[in-house]
Amino acid sequence: MSFDTDDYLSRHFKTSGAELESKIDELVAMVVSETSPNLPLYREMLVTVTRMAQADRSRWDAKILLQTMREMEHAFSRLDQFKRRRKVTVFGSARTPVEHPLYALARQLGATLAHYNFMVITGAGGGIMAAAHEGAGRDNSLGLNITLPFEQHPNPTVGGTDNLLSFHFFFVRKLFFIKEADALVLCPGGFGTLDEALEVLTLIQTGKSPLVPVVLLDEPGGTYWKDALQFMRGQLEENRYILPSDMRLMRLVDDADEAAREIANFYRNFHSSRWLKDRFVLRMNHPLNPQAMEYLNDEFTDLCVKGAFEQQNCCESELDEPELQRLPRLSFVFNGRNHGRLRELTDFVNEPANWAAPLATED
Repeated sequence: MSFDTDDYLSRHFKTSGAELESKIDELVAMVVSETSPNLPLYREMLVTVTRMAQADRSRWDAKILLQTMREMEHAFSRLDQFKRRRKVTVFGSARTPVEHPLYALARQLGATLAHYNFMVITGAGGGIMAAAHEGAGRDNSLGLNITLPFEQHPNPTVGGTDNLLSFHFFFVRKLFFIKEADALVLCPGGFGTLDEALEVLTLIQTGKSPLVPVVLLDEPGGTYWKDALQFMRGQLEENRYILPSDMRLMRLVDDADEAAREIANFYRNFHSSRWLKDRFVLRMNHPLNPQAMEYLNDEFTDLCVKGAFEQQNCCESELDEPELQRLPRLSFVFNGRNHGRLRELTDFVNEPANWAAPLATED
């Protein structure tokens, strides 16, 4: 995510006197290394808080900001130990009983994801959440709990462990459900599950969240997601409220193994993505062969505002992620709109037949 200094804040503090700016600079220098690339960001955070303190409007506004910052800083700190592991967020009803087929399916899903070395993130409650964590086991589980006066208590797998975080605000908790997820699996559930499903799809559709697999999981013969997809096609797609390709952002399955394979296959070659000014970059584990590049430039040109798809190595703008420098890149000027088609492109990149043959090694 790019960051631009807020000129309004800068102007505000210029008119507030040099002494205040000097104090802020002094405080930043005390706690942040002068070589840190984040130093300007921390300075702007302090400017923002100071500006709010100067205005001193509403106690409720101040408490919201304080609680939000505390929860986010605590979560950043706690989750840092898991940053090298891929994670799958699983949503579903907290009210699914243990004897229900969906409970067994979610438990199998958790076990299968752990087999693929994915961590399983849930809301830490009962039902589908408890089942997924049971299957994954404590070492492969993360719980993001919400403090409620009823119903929501940490399940035994993550309760009382370092793998549990509790949140006061739903919106902060939701941020981490998405931020930490390399994939999402949605099982049948109530308002909360539908809310998460639509928000996830909206964030990916609009490019506010990176493209990740979204899997809709139901029991064999189940109609929960089939009915939801029928509504989306009949009301959203046919009325042109969404692009037809937006429906490709999600996949419906009725088997835990298939759900896990769908996620694992997404990362066969695709590694991650980012924007570099006006260019969109896909990092890959393997470069593409010339035939695949020719196909991309013939069949996916609608994704390009101008120019063509190009393969390149790490550039100077990406040196902030040194562990990824070795990965080849697929770069293009993406229109930033059709993320369903981008998912199709990613599927093409993940086909082994499209990878360049490895260099022969001498004996």
